[in-house]
Amino acid sequence: MAEATDTAAATPPPAPAMATLSPPPKSGIPPRYNLDAKWDACLDLSIRRVAYSSLAGALAGLLLFRSPTTRWASVTLGAGVGIGAAYTECSYLFSGGPPNWSPKVSTIPSAHSEVIALSFSLNPV
Repeated sequence: MAEATDTAAATPPPAPAMATLSPPPKSGIPPRYNLDAKWDACLDLSIRRVAYSSLAGALAGLLLFRSPTTRWASVTLGAGVGIGAAYTECSYLFSGGPPNWSPKVSTIPSAHSEVIALSFSLNPV
């Protein structure tokens, strides 16, 4: 009888059922076609790029220029750089990545390279 109380005391009581929050159901949209996520990322990226580059332009204007006009011009230039960078990144987000441009390299056949080598060796300079 003592053994039954020992085993009963050794096992912990069952934990009370806690109300756990399950994550919201995911939409069945693949990330490639999820326009909401792309727009969110694009807006976040645009705001950050424009703000940081405008701040960099303002700092550069304070350090380098004395005239208020040139200071505002440097802020405007920084904002323009930020808008351009954000536009480029957003176009990559929506189109699926940067274009795959490969350099056009012409291959020279080995017979042609031998003729060129012979012509240089036969013609004295």
